[in-house]
Amino acid sequence: MLDTHEKVNLRSTPSFLDACFLRECISCSNQGHLSAQAFWPPSSIDRSSEKVMVLHTLVDEVDSAFSGDIRTTPGALPARLADLVGDRTVWHMNSTATGGGVAELLHRSIRLHNHHGLRARWLVLTGEPDFFAVTKRLHHRLHGSPDPVGELGPAERNVYETTARSQAKQLLGRVAPGDLCVLHDPQTLGLAPHLADMGLRVAWRCHIGTTLHAEATQETWRFLEPYLSAPVRCGFSVAGYAPPWMERERIVVLPPSIDPSAPKNRRLDGAEVQDLLSAIGLQTAPASAGSPSSPDGPVARAAHVLQEQQLPPGAPVILQVSRWDPLKDMTGVLRTFADHVAPARPDAHLVLAGPEPADIPDDPEGAAIHGSVVDTWRLLPAPVRERVHLVNLSLKDAEANARVVNALQTRADVVLQKSLKEGFGLTVTEAMWKGKAIVASAVGGIPTQIRDGHEGLLVDDPRDLRTFGKAVLRLLRDDTLRERLGTAAHSRCAERFLVGHEFRGYCSLYGELLQCL
Repeated sequence: MLDTHEKVNLRSTPSFLDACFLRECISCSNQGHLSAQAFWPPSSIDRSSEKVMVLHTLVDEVDSAFSGDIRTTPGALPARLADLVGDRTVWHMNSTATGGGVAELLHRSIRLHNHHGLRARWLVLTGEPDFFAVTKRLHHRLHGSPDPVGELGPAERNVYETTARSQAKQLLGRVAPGDLCVLHDPQTLGLAPHLADMGLRVAWRCHIGTTLHAEATQETWRFLEPYLSAPVRCGFSVAGYAPPWMERERIVVLPPSIDPSAPKNRRLDGAEVQDLLSAIGLQTAPASAGSPSSPDGPVARAAHVLQEQQLPPGAPVILQVSRWDPLKDMTGVLRTFADHVAPARPDAHLVLAGPEPADIPDDPEGAAIHGSVVDTWRLLPAPVRERVHLVNLSLKDAEANARVVNALQTRADVVLQKSLKEGFGLTVTEAMWKGKAIVASAVGGIPTQIRDGHEGLLVDDPRDLRTFGKAVLRLLRDDTLRERLGTAAHSRCAERFLVGHEFRGYCSLYGELLQCL
């Protein structure tokens, strides 16, 4: 078994997202002992028979485009920080390796940490379905959404704390006093007191939130308050997402970022876009074109498309890429198109793309929301239904998934983000980088990404389908406006939301954690 506490060179192993992974599965046997198993590829994980804690070690090089965003050379951390960190391990912990923005951030962030001389490790913590049911409620509540289940009481706290205690026991002997740890989102916050007791310097990063602290949000902060005293610093995408009672000096603003060199964000030419979308069956390949994937190849398996007709060449495309989550309002996007765009633009097509629900273990609502969208699609009048394409993106091959999303975003004429609540829209940032005109809800962190009339169009009321439809039609009709907004969006993304900015934020955070020793 490889010792994952040492830097390892795995460059002869297959590439995944342009990084080399060592994944070590730590499973609890019936006797309560810990065993370890190294495995490859990531898609071979079977979580059906055992609880696992998955460790990712990303130590490969980054390419020139990736490194150039940092504006430093490998290992060139500020001398003071390098002295403070020493040989400590920097741990990042979350609850899923695929299917969400946090996992996507960590895939490249841990790799970049190691590239610049830090010994960084990423642990994916698991739990039972009742645990994820509780944390999904916390997720919605922190966005300000009402909770139809009711109050958070002793039963929910017992599930939450029991899971945290179990996870903490598995970490004994793996983490060391003095190590640094960043916990991500409510799923991991319960670990904070345990890790602090083990002598770690703990920070918590919350990727969700709202500046409107409704009763459901306030009650959720009260539920989480016992665990919030342990982190030395708490990071938020927007400062106003922090609970009102939290000490200002503990709050760190860390907007998420994208990697311009990643498969999802690399520039694609028209032929590559055509080939990728033809491979998944979304549109017909030209008779003269080759395909990057055989019918049973990795790209072809990266998506399943529900449609009655393929996308015609040159048709205007409106796109939303989101999880099948009630807060992303995919059904609302469908109704906006059917009622307010399709009648005025009989040539326009809508593409709704989201992850395969079965591939996301910590999202118990995905299948139901996806089913609701499909039901709504089936009830549309035939002439409209023929112009709506539902794309389920497999997460089993992350690189193929990323290439398909890239092709969808590059092909789009207008990108939507009609979220009812949104902590920070990574898909908005991805579209900005690709120079796309965006129509989005003016909720959560989105107005910090795009300014109305400057880098996109914002709609104040995310439930106002008519206004959303008018904004989409405005962009479809005005090529000059669409190009101007897209160009400005790309520039703003380059200035604020690339991975180098986030890495520098982490370096500052680690310095603060260590100076509190």
